[in-house]
Amino acid sequence: MLNKTIKIAAAGAFMLGATTTAAFAGATAQPGETAGLAAGAPLPEGVYFVNTLDWGVRKLPGTDAKLLVDIPVLAWSTPWTILGANFQVLGALPMIHSDAGTSDYGLYNPFAAVRFAWDLGGGFGASYLSGFYFNAGDKGIRVPATTWRQDFAVSYTGDGWNLTANLLWGITFDTSKYSPFNSTPNGFNLDLTATKTFGKWEVGAVGFGSTQYDLPTGYGGKQKQFALGPLVGYNFGPVILQAFVTRDVYQRNMGGKDTRFWSRIIIPLWTPTPAAAPLVTKY
Repeated sequence: MLNKTIKIAAAGAFMLGATTTAAFAGATAQPGETAGLAAGAPLPEGVYFVNTLDWGVRKLPGTDAKLLVDIPVLAWSTPWTILGANFQVLGALPMIHSDAGTSDYGLYNPFAAVRFAWDLGGGFGASYLSGFYFNAGDKGIRVPATTWRQDFAVSYTGDGWNLTANLLWGITFDTSKYSPFNSTPNGFNLDLTATKTFGKWEVGAVGFGSTQYDLPTGYGGKQKQFALGPLVGYNFGPVILQAFVTRDVYQRNMGGKDTRFWSRIIIPLWTPTPAAAPLVTKY
């Protein structure tokens, strides 16, 4: 039960991410960032820290594009409900190191969001997230625009399973003067999870896809990809570690296929103290 609770907490905390324009020229949310998490399930009350580090290489003609992303996230699951939904507040300051012929390192677009998650009963849950990547951060690292991000997730977390689909929709505006073109592409990401816990261990598979749409003038073509890979996790109680590897099985207009290594640590910083049991007196 503890493993399930913290995994759901991480889903709330980790619904943030990054993709540097130096390497992928477009989408603000990192494809695959919520893979492995029960993004559709309500989050137990408390404050949570989730740090995800991933590193990958995309094989390109003449050179390789290397990308290291670190996403430290804080999430507060409040004691309040709105329209029957658990209400959460999230924030992150992602950092990126990219090397695609030239090396860049710095702060990616800061992110803030709110999330509403409903318990539908029978192990099923659904959630909606609304937040913004702000047009700030280091030039050459950040996406030069403000992005409104919306997530629509469903999860089944009964019997030790985590079966989750999370659709991320990004709409960009307020493009800065540093943009190489007149505006930044909008896009969809789809993150998928199918894992099962056995005692303290978790094993399964993850997948993710991304596609651009409404491509502005000046771009060579819509970028698309889909990746798959295995996941393993371990519950140290209460800290949880996850690790997984993904590899593109399909890509279009991205120059080559990407292989990526992911690690995640989930730490509950604060949870409510259970109420003391009432004293019982025999007469």
